[in-house]
Amino acid sequence: MKFEDIIGQVRAKADLTQLAKGDRLPHAMLLLGPAGSGALALAVAFAQLLQCEQKDAGFACGTCSACKKAAAFTHPDIHFSFPTIGANAVSTDFLKDWRTFLAESPYASVNEWLQQLNAENKQGNITKEECNSIIKKLSLKAFEGRYKILLMWLPEYLGKEGNRLLKLIEEPPDQTLFILVAENQELILPTILSRCQLIRIDPLSDEEVVQGLVAKLSIPADRAGDAAFLAGGDFGAALKAVESQESDHGEVFLDWLRKCWKGNAVELVKWTESAAQWGRENQKQFLVYGLHFLRELLLMVASGSNKLRLRPEELISAQNMSKVLDFEKIQQISELFNDGIFHIERNASPKIMFLDLSIQVNRILKK
Repeated sequence: MKFEDIIGQVRAKADLTQLAKGDRLPHAMLLLGPAGSGALALAVAFAQLLQCEQKDAGFACGTCSACKKAAAFTHPDIHFSFPTIGANAVSTDFLKDWRTFLAESPYASVNEWLQQLNAENKQGNITKEECNSIIKKLSLKAFEGRYKILLMWLPEYLGKEGNRLLKLIEEPPDQTLFILVAENQELILPTILSRCQLIRIDPLSDEEVVQGLVAKLSIPADRAGDAAFLAGGDFGAALKAVESQESDHGEVFLDWLRKCWKGNAVELVKWTESAAQWGRENQKQFLVYGLHFLRELLLMVASGSNKLRLRPEELISAQNMSKVLDFEKIQQISELFNDGIFHIERNASPKIMFLDLSIQVNRILKK
């Protein structure tokens, strides 16, 4: 994976390229960016650049032995650590799945990764055994690369076990680098944060998401624009929006809200039975779209502005709903949607969840 293969992030690429050109690299750096921004892809490309045997003007050649191994995620001196499932699990147990994940979906969310491991209701974590394995790996000499690199995705999952790595991060062996990729700074141990050089990764712009979707999926720009509109700079979410035909969720969502307003029990039961057949990801995307609609509606209620990220027919519905919903009601419904996403991710019964959600939304609308 090379920088030129990654969508947008011109500033971050320039910063990382400049670091690679320098004689003194920070021994630990933290790439901090929101989900779907490409922070993981940037870290993987940066590791390849550092190991490249023929890099020129800050670019990895892509053809040397080191580049080919790095591109296949098999370079012996680029080690990966990431959340796994199981009390004593280590990342090396899941390398085959991880390489497939990186090759196919480096912008995907941690939930998608864990579901690929059949996590179901289990929580991901980076274990004590994984920390001990990292210490052992990095105590060895490099096999063939210039550096020994430990690329850790989501150090938020370390918890207190991260204390085991503090001494190694602060005083690593020669030519040893830590590249951490995180989404939530507040969940990382302060003692780890203080030992890393922070590199902030911005959300992608709508234009960059559209360009990426058109290039990757060869879809019309207007369809890509609809997905980018809802994704908020998250390219992984935009990909799923296209795959699940999220452009149709607007009409379905508004129809559901009308049914909730009427409160006809028979209609709501029929609707929930239909929604239960969509599949988990489509159900999640439906609620994600609902959160997007409510955010825009909240902006309208708070400011009176009609310049919203909504399509014309959605804008008309939002204008009508702004007469019924105030700030408190919008907040209450948003919390219900977030709870719904949480329950879907943990394999709750969609029929029960959506019926309960419909009843609660009806009560809020009729207050």
